[in-house]
Amino acid sequence: MKPAVVVGRLLRALLGLVLLLLGVAGFFTLAAFYAEYPVVPSQADGPGWVRGAFHVHTLRSDGRGTVEEVAAAAKAAGLHFVVLTDHNDLAPREPAFIDGVLMVPGVELSTAHGHLVAFGLQRPLEGFQKGMDGGAAEAAVERAGGVSVLAHPVQKRNPWRHEEAAQRADGFELYSADTFFRDAMSRPFSRLLPAVGASFGNPVHGVMMLVEPGPEPMARLLELEREKPRVALCSHDAHGLPRYEDVFRALAMYLPDMRKLPEDARAAADQVVTGLASGGAVCAFRALGEPEGFALEGVNAERREAHVGDVLTVHLPPGAGEKVRVEVRGAGRLRPDGRSVELVEEGAVQVEAWVEAPGSFFGTKWRPWMVPSPVKVLPATRLP
Repeated sequence: MKPAVVVGRLLRALLGLVLLLLGVAGFFTLAAFYAEYPVVPSQADGPGWVRGAFHVHTLRSDGRGTVEEVAAAAKAAGLHFVVLTDHNDLAPREPAFIDGVLMVPGVELSTAHGHLVAFGLQRPLEGFQKGMDGGAAEAAVERAGGVSVLAHPVQKRNPWRHEEAAQRADGFELYSADTFFRDAMSRPFSRLLPAVGASFGNPVHGVMMLVEPGPEPMARLLELEREKPRVALCSHDAHGLPRYEDVFRALAMYLPDMRKLPEDARAAADQVVTGLASGGAVCAFRALGEPEGFALEGVNAERREAHVGDVLTVHLPPGAGEKVRVEVRGAGRLRPDGRSVELVEEGAVQVEAWVEAPGSFFGTKWRPWMVPSPVKVLPATRLP
C-alpha cells in the first residue's frame, strides 16, 4: 500500500475520532444548559459570612494569572479574600486589598515527602530549602509561628509521605479542586470529556462535575484526628485551569463568625488566618447553595471535641429540604430523624451535608455541600 494512501486513511480515522469526541462533548454541553444552580436557593437576610479562596497560585509560580487577575476573578465571584500559596515563594509579601479583595500571603513548600501549605507566618521561614525533609519543613513552619496544612495529602501524583510531620500538622486538605481535576485527567473519556463539554454550556457545572470524593482522604483525616484536633480545609489549589472565576464560584471557605473584614489589611489578614486555623471555618460547594445557617450543635466549639454518648444536632440553612442529606463518617451514627448524630465510640467523627445535584448528563447525583472540620470524640463523661 502506498504511503500516501496509509497517511490518508490515518488522517480520516483521526478526523473521525475528533468528530466523535466533539459529538459526545456536545451532548454534555446541551445537558449543561439545563443544569440549574443553586440547588438550594439562599433565604438568608443581611450580609452573608465572609468567604474566600484557599490555596491559589499565580504567575509567581505555576499559575496562569497575575495577582491582580486573581483578585479580579475573586471579586467577580463574590469572594472577600484569597490565600496566595505560590510554590516556594519566600519573598516577603504584605497583606493587601486589591480591587476590594484581601490577598493573604502564604506559600506551598515542595519537600522530599510532598507539599506543605504554610500561612499566617509570624516570622521569616528560616532554613527552608526546596526538596528538604518534610518533617524539617513542618518544624520550620512551626518555628515561624505559622499554620501548616498537608496539601492534597493522598493525591496519587504527589501524596504526603512523612508520618511524624503528618501527625504534627495543623490542617488537612480534605477536598481539593486540583486533585479532582487531576483524577479526571486519568479518566479522560468517562470524567474529563463530559466535564469539558459541560463547561461550554455552564462553566460552573463543568467544575462541579469534577467533584467525585473518594474514601481515602476521609479515612486518613479521621485517622490523624485521633492524634489531635486539626482543621479540615477545602482547597481550590487553583492554577487558572479551570478558570479562576469558575473554581471560585464552585466552592469557598466561609468564616461564620465574620460578616465584614476590617479596612486595615493587616488586621483583616490576622482575622482570616485565625478564622481558618480555629477549626470553625466551613467549606461549602457554593454552586449548590450558600451555607449561612449551617451549624453543628453539641460540640465544644473552642476545642472541637465531644464525648461518647453525646448527640450532635445538624442545623441546615433555611430552605434545605429533601434534596439535602446528612453524611456521617467515623465514630458517629445518624439517627432516624436524619438531622442528629449519636457518638458511639472514641475517635473522630465527620459530619457533612450533601445535596442531590445535577448529574453528569441528565438526572442527579449526590455531592458534598457543606464541610466542617471533624470532631474529636473523647470517652464518655462519668456522672459524679
